[in-house]
Amino acid sequence: MRALFPPTREKMPTRKELANAIRALSMDAVQRANSGHPGMPMGMADIAEVLWNDFLRFNPRNPDWHNRDRFVLSNGHGSMLLYSVLHLSGYRLSLEDLKSFRQLGSKTPGHPEYGMTPGVETTTGPLGQGLANAVGMAIAEKNLAARYNRPGFEIVDHDTFVFAGDGCLMEGISHEVCSLAGTMQLGKLVVLYDDNGISIDGEVDGWFTDDTPKRFEAYGWHVIRDIDGHDANAVQRAIEVARSVHDKPTLICCRTVIGWGAPNKQGTADTHGAPLGDEEIGAVREAIGWQSGPFEIPDEIAAAWDTTEKGQALETAWNSLYDEYANKYPELAAEYLRRMAGVLPDDWDARAEEFVLQINDEAANKATRKSSQAALNGFGPMLPELIGGSADLTGSNGTLWSGSEVLTADNPQGNYIYFGVREFGMSAILNGLALHGGFIPYGATFLVFSDYARNAVRLAALMGIPSIFVYTHDSIGLGEDGPTHQPIEHLASLRMIPGMSLWRPCDTVESAVAWKQTLQQRDEPASLVFTRQGVPFQPRSSTQIDNIARGGYVLADCEGTPELILIATGSEVGLAMTALATLADKGRRVRVVSMPCAEIFNRQESSYRDAVLPPQTGRRIAIEAGVPDYWYRYVGGAGRVIGIDRFGDSAPAAQIFEHVGLTAERIVAEAESLLQTPATVFV
Repeated sequence: MRALFPPTREKMPTRKELANAIRALSMDAVQRANSGHPGMPMGMADIAEVLWNDFLRFNPRNPDWHNRDRFVLSNGHGSMLLYSVLHLSGYRLSLEDLKSFRQLGSKTPGHPEYGMTPGVETTTGPLGQGLANAVGMAIAEKNLAARYNRPGFEIVDHDTFVFAGDGCLMEGISHEVCSLAGTMQLGKLVVLYDDNGISIDGEVDGWFTDDTPKRFEAYGWHVIRDIDGHDANAVQRAIEVARSVHDKPTLICCRTVIGWGAPNKQGTADTHGAPLGDEEIGAVREAIGWQSGPFEIPDEIAAAWDTTEKGQALETAWNSLYDEYANKYPELAAEYLRRMAGVLPDDWDARAEEFVLQINDEAANKATRKSSQAALNGFGPMLPELIGGSADLTGSNGTLWSGSEVLTADNPQGNYIYFGVREFGMSAILNGLALHGGFIPYGATFLVFSDYARNAVRLAALMGIPSIFVYTHDSIGLGEDGPTHQPIEHLASLRMIPGMSLWRPCDTVESAVAWKQTLQQRDEPASLVFTRQGVPFQPRSSTQIDNIARGGYVLADCEGTPELILIATGSEVGLAMTALATLADKGRRVRVVSMPCAEIFNRQESSYRDAVLPPQTGRRIAIEAGVPDYWYRYVGGAGRVIGIDRFGDSAPAAQIFEHVGLTAERIVAEAESLLQTPATVFV
């Protein structure tokens, strides 16, 4: 296992010397930045040395090699540990990059960020979510292996390793995802738990006295207890045992000392989130025998850490295996490569367009959650990479489609996951599936419960990954379940997240287009929001169908320049159309604009936006069953918004809509009032 060491050297560095390189780089970078967390990197350095040098399979010159082991630093505040080992191992992360730790525009931000630093598999920092992403990655590996591997050709065969601390395991998301991981028997998932007993507030035994090993055993995990995290041989043996267990994920409980090597501060919260200071750093160098200056790595230690040759050999061997596989199983090989590249099938455009037109021809009135299920039935057979599920609301969300095959421990090649009541965990697992590659993941719950999952949705947007979050029961229209289940502020709240598109379609055709557009996008997540109650089908021309993909379009128009524009989304489009008929009968020139995705509409060229919402028409009314504030950007100070600025009630949907004034009659009254005011230009 020590094949990394050149055999000609007279003296090979000891494991402790290799680990001390991590400690030195970490404390020096934090000190230079005058900001950061040196304690965890110093405490977990010995564990990292063993994992990276003896077990982790990767090619630092190709961080995207498909069959690499995934490493997730769930306790992401210890980012300098990861940056140190990436640099030492041969990734394109220089000493200058380490010196720029936490500085503007650097490749070494305060917490690991996906897409910014080579070798960083996911953005971490919000504790517990990296662990949840890793569960998604392990599901991805197991699923792809079951689908594509053949005897003698295990082209998908890699492990997922996680570093996690006390904070990660205190977070509720860890309970959600680790319970599911045990049920799914994810044997290639190994979590190394940094049991140092310290968090920001001090010694955790005042607020965290769980019997963690028993907890994970209850989940169905293989647990290795009481490993000395500073004994490299003990850590090595534990990982070897973990990798020999194939039917359970493994938790290795490593007892460590936070800030190990700092003689006056180790073992205390003082090392957690602040620089050690020059005096203590000098004491560390003396205590651990590190004689090199800041950011200096002795040649023999640098050579021992360098894995570029080994990494290239691993990938070359895999490439040879894949070439043999492709010769024997060309169709499987081509599909596997297409999926890992994130490219849709060659016939996608034509088949998807044909399906949308078919939906239009059916002209069905139904709840958009039913339209969503119809879209899954249409698009699902075209996309073997589609994988998803629901947080215990499968029947209500309409996420089980005709080609769904339930993914279980015994049937890992399925494409449907029963996530259980785990909205946050589900959403973070979707992110892990997307990050692994080879999948288009979706997961569903009621819109009101997007609050439980919001931080995972935010991280999907921050990373720019194509997770799909499906939300049904989108308003007071769900009726009798009452205000606890009736979302009011949630549409606006989700729209506030940068880098995410939110679709709220009004009928079957808009639902199909929303799915089509979302399935095609590769660089951002989407929220798809659907009704519980039935909504009317809206007839359209072929041009209007095409314009749905632009996020907003003219659904119904008048002769000449409109004197009033009604803007609506979702179920309120039907109300706007009813109001339009009444106003048109009174001789009013009114336009209805359907705005299923404001984010996409905002990206259109100004000429298109002005054609849909002409500035010369300043009289505008927006209608949506949610808080009204968002829509003033489209109606301006002279316009009006008909929304809901209070919580709902428990009653049949029609009664609640009338009770809060979301009716066609209310729209007509507001329109007539607005039309009595002088015409204005939109500002």
